[in-house]
Parts: sequence; structure tokens; C-alpha cells
Amino acid sequence: MKKAQSAALRVEVLRSELDYHNRQYYVFDAPVIPDVEYDRLLRELQTLESQHPDLITPESPTQRVGDNPLDGFDEVAHKLPMLSLDNAFDEEELADFDRRIRERLKLSAEAQIRYQAEPKLDGLALNLRYEKGRLVQGATRGDGTRGENVTSNVRTIKAIPLKLSGEGWPDVLEVRGEVFMPRKGFEALNQRARDAGEKTFVNPRNAAAGSLRQLDPRLTAKRPLSFFAYGLGEISSGQIAESQSACMSRLKDWGLPVSPLFKVVADIAACVRYYQSISQQRDKLPYDIDGVVFKVDQLELQQKLGAVSRAPRWAIAYKFPAQEVLTHVESIEFQVGRTGAVTPVARLKPVFVGGVTVSNATLYNMEEVARKDVRQGDTVIVRRAGDVIPEVVSVVNPERDDRPEAVSLPEHCPICGSDIDKPEGEAVARCSGGLYCPAQRKEALKHFASRKAMDIEGLGDKLVEQLVEQQLVNSPADIFTLSLEQLSGLERMAEKSAQNLLDALEKSKQTTLPRFLYALGIREVGEATAQSLASQFGTLDAIQEADEEQLQLTADVGPIVAKHILAFFRQDHNRDVIAALLDRGLQWPEVERLSEDQLPLLGKIIVITGTLSRPRDEIKSELEALGAKITGSVSKKTDYVIAGEAAGSKRSKAEKLDIPILDETGLQDLLKSSVEH
Repeated sequence: MKKAQSAALRVEVLRSELDYHNRQYYVFDAPVIPDVEYDRLLRELQTLESQHPDLITPESPTQRVGDNPLDGFDEVAHKLPMLSLDNAFDEEELADFDRRIRERLKLSAEAQIRYQAEPKLDGLALNLRYEKGRLVQGATRGDGTRGENVTSNVRTIKAIPLKLSGEGWPDVLEVRGEVFMPRKGFEALNQRARDAGEKTFVNPRNAAAGSLRQLDPRLTAKRPLSFFAYGLGEISSGQIAESQSACMSRLKDWGLPVSPLFKVVADIAACVRYYQSISQQRDKLPYDIDGVVFKVDQLELQQKLGAVSRAPRWAIAYKFPAQEVLTHVESIEFQVGRTGAVTPVARLKPVFVGGVTVSNATLYNMEEVARKDVRQGDTVIVRRAGDVIPEVVSVVNPERDDRPEAVSLPEHCPICGSDIDKPEGEAVARCSGGLYCPAQRKEALKHFASRKAMDIEGLGDKLVEQLVEQQLVNSPADIFTLSLEQLSGLERMAEKSAQNLLDALEKSKQTTLPRFLYALGIREVGEATAQSLASQFGTLDAIQEADEEQLQLTADVGPIVAKHILAFFRQDHNRDVIAALLDRGLQWPEVERLSEDQLPLLGKIIVITGTLSRPRDEIKSELEALGAKITGSVSKKTDYVIAGEAAGSKRSKAEKLDIPILDETGLQDLLKSSVEH
């Protein structure tokens, strides 16, 4: 009994010592014992645990060797979205970021905004979830709302504490950060691969991502991965500090590594100086970085600034200049993206740039092709913009005599043969076969099944991908012909899950016309526009047969949106899919058309400009509900201009054209009189 008690006591002492040395090494970058002594302590602990298996706990340092191989990664829904960052590529764009913040917060140019600055690691974003101080989950960023559960692999990374140290941490703490592979570790990993005659990794980022997503955690345990925390997710007790920098300091106190180069700077000028300093240190750092991240330090201001759909307004990544090389254009082809965008792509003689071999480079759109005059056979300068997207910068020899004809946009989609739609004044051309085109199939189905569209419960992204890849579904109409046998044969689909999906499909057949219109995925026809079209025309047939002029009588439908609607319904492929959907039993109640009496601002064209006391989208929705059309530019056809503070050129143009200008009081009078009408 005494021997067992002695072993238990020694195990606790060893674990405490090893945790301390891990913090000194990974968090404070100040090891106090040599590696050989650390290894001796770890071996002693392993021996004691093998002799007393009942003493092993999930948090023990010995449990970082990795579990048995997994069949695959489960999906994890993030409690709070993992947003990406907007980028700046020069000082002017960084200054614009600061200006936008001041305008949104209504601060003067003299008011001080502190920023937390830190290097932007070139790794893989990770969310760590601690409950009562113990690591319970590690998940990749994924699409920002859902990632992969890589907990078994995360537990092998020594830089990540299995149990928080110190005190005061909340019951639930989610920590966001970056998994990366230090340069020395990367070089050693590649050398071992070369010695074994195996394939090497191209760069540390790819090595880190590949290592974290190994199905065998024992392989991950052998990879030299590290981690820096940079932010927070869900916290059960609310804020843990008043500022971003104070939050990072608390994480460090709890045993989580943060960048040793993070710093609070006084203003945007200091941000520029910090960027220049880190840029000079870049090649000497032990890990790869591709820029610097600046975040508003005050959490109260972060909350006021909020976020757009994919990125916070209070943070930006100032990227390092791209690397550039010369190569040859072997051909120019057109590829169709998942949303139908038809993009010219230069197929290049392979060239190594920015750590990767590049054989393709985007030409973005036909305006870019014409502006740069890129043709087959040209020698071009290629760079990785923001160290990510390869692009053609310019042609080196545009005057050569034997150049072929300039590239022109094809009339038909290279994938499905549908017409290519490129409205005047728009840069991007798109395939109009949205419900039919194989290149758009997955995205069309995901949108069709989404909550605000047909709301088909159980038909998630991964299931859609399986259905398309196994050629069980080629259009939205096909999902309503799926059988129990087909569904239950899919990966992770038991018979009960399959039956639940069939029930959900049957339930979704009872829908509404606005939902159905939105589900079709017509370009720029969102929920509000779909509702306006349904109210204006009443039936699907009437919408399909409407001409451009009739469509433009609808609130929120201008010339461009009208052209998108016409282009969509002009394609026989799309009409065939709609007919098939109706044959499968999709139906909706009759729509009550709004009369002109219910739309007192019908046909009125209104422009909103300047800073107003309410969100512009809120005002826009109120006006559109009364039949008004909101446009972005002032012309002779404009009926009213709603002008807030600092209205600028739009107000000036309205004055020249003698167009009525309403302040916020005038806006309220207009809304009130319209409602009373």
C-alpha cells in the first residue's frame, strides 16, 4: 500500500515538473534543463505508469504519443464562427482600414486607437476547447462554421497544454491559434523523407497541415509541430480581460504559448513601423510568416465594430510583398468555378515561386486579359499575390511579331455548353446553366437545400458531395428520386438516417414561391428580391415569361438583376430542372399580389448617401417594403436622395440636377406619409 502511495506521489511530482518545463520551453522560450534531462524525467514517468496503469490520466505528458488510427474525422460545429481576415498590401490600404474604423466609431483623426500587433504565421488555424481546465477538443477551422475533429492529433503537440496551469480560467474556454512547423523541424522531416526515398513536403505550411490531418495520431506525434494562440472563441464567463493584449497575457499565464513578438502599438503610424521591423526580421525567425496582423486592442471597440459575413471589421492582415519569377504561357484556358464564374487561366511552364511549384495562374477576367494583353507563348512575370494566389503580373515581350490573336471569351460554357452571361459593365462572366452545369452542381445543391431555401434537414454539405461524386444526383430534381437503399448505402448513413432524410425531402415539397425562387440560385436574387418578385408577379409562370422592363417594376430589381433573371430562365436546361421539380410534387400556396395602394413608393428611385444614425440596410429595407428602388448612383431618374453627414459627391450631383434631398427628418416624414397613404 505504501509503495503504491509513493508511486502515486512521484507520478504527480514528475507530471508537475514536466508540465513546468513544457511551459518554460514553449510558452516562455526559456528552457532551464537540457533535452536529455527532460527525456530522463519522461522515461521515469513512463516506467511508473507502466507499473501502475491505474495512475494514467488523459492529461499525463506520456499520453502525447498518439492513439490508434482513426477511420476518418468527425465534423465539429464551431460555437462561434472562425472568421478569416481581410488583407492590406500597402500602407494606403492599411490607412484605409484605420479610417474605416474611425468612421464607424465616429472618432476624430486625433482620437487614439491602440492596436495589438503580431506576426501572421503561415500555418493552419485551430480551435482548442478546454472544459474545467482540461483539453477536450481540437478542431480545424474548416469553412469557418464547421471544421474537423482532430483532438487525437492535437494531444500529441507538446506546445499545447493538456491541462491549463495557474488559476482563474473559466469553466469553458475556447482558444484560437495557429499550428505550424518550425523551419528546423521541417528541414529535418524532409531529410528523413529523402533518406527513406519518400516524397518530401514543399513548404512548412503544407507539412503542418498534412501532419495535423493524419488519420494515425502516432504519425502526427512524430512530426515537429508547434502552436501559438492568437484569439478566443466561446467563453462561459464572458470576457476574461478588457483588451486583446490582456487576453493574450492571461492565456500565457494559463500555459498557452503566444507569439513572443506580439506588441501593443499606439496608432497606425506605429503599426507601419512594427511591420517594417518584423519584415526585416522575417528571414531570421525560426518559423515562416507571411505578414503582420493588427487588431483593435480594446475589446469594447471590437464589439462595436462587429464583423461582416467572413471577417471582423477590427482586424486586418498586412501581407508581405509577393515573390516574382519569369516563365512562359503554354496555353490559356477557361475554367468554371462552383458559382459559375468563368475565369481565364494561364497554363504555365512550371516554375518555383514563393515555396511552391506553380503551373497555373489566374487571369481573373477578360478585362485583365485585355489590359495585360496576355497571349499563348508569352514570357510573363508571375507572382503569388499575398503569398497565396499565383497571378500573371505582366508580359515581358509584348512586341514580338509571331504572337497569336488576342484571347476572346467563349460564347458557351466549356463544361455544359450553356450560354455565358456577361452583363455590360461587369467584369465577371458566368455560365448561365446554374441548375445543370456539372461545375456548379455541388454548390447549387448545397444552396438549394440550405435553411433559408428549401430547408432540407439532414442534407448537409458532405452528403451533397457524396451524392454528386457517386453520380446519384445531377440536379436538384434528382434528390427527390433517391431511394432508401441508395441513401443507406452511403458513408455514415444508417437506415434510420436515410429514412429521416427521405421524410425531410417529402416535408420540403410544401414550400413557398419566395423560398423556391431563392433556392434556384439565380444570381443576385436573394431572399428579399425573391419575396419582391413573388409579390409583384404572383406566379412562377409570370416571372419566367416577364421581359426586362416588367422585371424592373419590381422593388430591388434593376437592369443588372433583371438581366440575370432573364439569362437564367432563357436556358432550357434550367427550365427542364424546374419542370422536373414540379413533377416531383413541389408546390406552394397562392401568393397574394401587392396592389399599388400597398406600395406607395412603387417606381420611386432613391439614393442613400452619407453617415446616418441608423444602419443603411435597415433604411433600405423599409423603403423597399414600400415599393421603392434603391440605387447606388444619382441620375436624372433619381426621385430622392437621402443624405446623412459627409454625403459628398452624390449630394453635390443631386443639387446640380435639382433632385429633392432629404435629411433624416425628411426621411421619417416620407416613410410616415407613405404608410398613412
